[in-house]
Amino acid sequence: MAITVRRLTQISDLGLSLVAGLEGADRVIDWAHAIELVDPTPWLSGGELVMTTGLKIGTSADEQYNYVSSLVQAGAAALAFDTGTTFARVPDGIRAAGDALGLAILSVPASTPFIAITRAVIDELTADQIRAIQSVVDQQETFARATLRGGIPAVISALGRALSSSLAVIDIDQRILAVHGADAPHAVTLARSVADAARSGASRRRSTSKVIAGDHGYCTIQSISAAQDLHGYLAVNSRGPLAPSDRLLVAHAVSLISIELSKPAKVVDAEHRLRAAVTQALLAFGEHVDVSLLRFFGFEPDAQVAAIILTDVGPLLAAERRTTTLLGADATPYLMTPTESEIVVIVPAEASAEIGTRLHQQVGAQLQRSIGGGLGLPATVFAAARSMKQASVAARAGGLQDKKFVNFAELGTFSLLLGSQSTEELQAMSHSVLGALDDYDNAHSSASGLIATVAAFLEHNGQTEVAAAALGIHRHTMRNRLNKVVELTGRDLDSAHVRAELWIAVTARELLGTLEDRR
Repeated sequence: MAITVRRLTQISDLGLSLVAGLEGADRVIDWAHAIELVDPTPWLSGGELVMTTGLKIGTSADEQYNYVSSLVQAGAAALAFDTGTTFARVPDGIRAAGDALGLAILSVPASTPFIAITRAVIDELTADQIRAIQSVVDQQETFARATLRGGIPAVISALGRALSSSLAVIDIDQRILAVHGADAPHAVTLARSVADAARSGASRRRSTSKVIAGDHGYCTIQSISAAQDLHGYLAVNSRGPLAPSDRLLVAHAVSLISIELSKPAKVVDAEHRLRAAVTQALLAFGEHVDVSLLRFFGFEPDAQVAAIILTDVGPLLAAERRTTTLLGADATPYLMTPTESEIVVIVPAEASAEIGTRLHQQVGAQLQRSIGGGLGLPATVFAAARSMKQASVAARAGGLQDKKFVNFAELGTFSLLLGSQSTEELQAMSHSVLGALDDYDNAHSSASGLIATVAAFLEHNGQTEVAAAALGIHRHTMRNRLNKVVELTGRDLDSAHVRAELWIAVTARELLGTLEDRR
């Protein structure tokens, strides 16, 4: 945080008071300089706190006005006037000039030496520099993590957020590799113009760094090279010139992008295979997975995650590539593996709904086919398998709704059943209520269908004739079957409690069937 005139007056040990030029109180001080000259301007470069005892300011109001005016023209931040040597108080001419010209005038008590003010300013400036350096270091770590998790699109998004700017990266063939921000198209255009100039011979330098000013602000264009080879260009479109700390961040991002662009295809393939292997191990073995492997992909042991399943994706290789590209556009960590006909993705729980919906829409659009999808409930990272099963059930439910992407949490009874119940518990629940009906159906013709009869009866709110029509049987047959259900279960079907119990059991049976189908 830069030191302003106002902040300097708030340092109680100095005892400074603002006596004129209040509108300049928020100007930033770049340095503190004691000077006793009639015309100090040749020694000023702008932003200084000028300190004087008043020896050369003149005695008349006009002289004092001219002195203050010269400081304003030189870009001084403020004037600190000593009241213990030449003057007992700040002269009225200095005060009036400060108010008229908007230059902050500070009254310095006799007990405060100029060196104390200079030291206070230097301390604040040093602290600012340390904070700026620490911020750069923190951002560099963020960029490194983003690169590991999502490659070039992720580091570009991280850099764009850090600089509040629009960015674009193109390769030497002028293909867009990543963009960020509303003005990214303009950044792409300028980057391509530099690439065209380099290719045509107008610029023979392999390494290019230039700034183009225009209606869209300032565009800093940096070439991306590795091992003497030019790989592309990074364009950063900002409102103003980049500060030194911002240029450091750009340079660091360029280095990371260079590494990514020069990364051998075998390394990329190895990372992809490792991610899939870690995902499969996590789903199969849970807490027995090596924590360091999870951390490599951005997940802490206490992380909350949710599983996303994309179904009916067609050829898996193409679907994997599309999904990987889309996930890489964010700095969000993810794990991913294909199954026989699906793509399973594990992401942080807080972003799972947005990511799942986006993947379902964009992967389907890029593959030019209608795909299904589901999202499981949040779980600890070591319990990701449970979330995956829930996502599978949600995807199946979505398949009955024109392959809509379904969040398991929105399935009502389904969510209640599988939210905390294991497969074994569901089997026990279903058998305790429906076991006798199962035995009867198994021992008789499949046409008897007592389980199907109960399901239809419940589905149609106990309306016997409507349920009979749905099953394609006579109403008397329907009543006979219901009487057999009452006989075998010993339960009164007119009871709301019994109907609820039967509905849960039937629903559990359906979900168990879904899980079996997807194994």
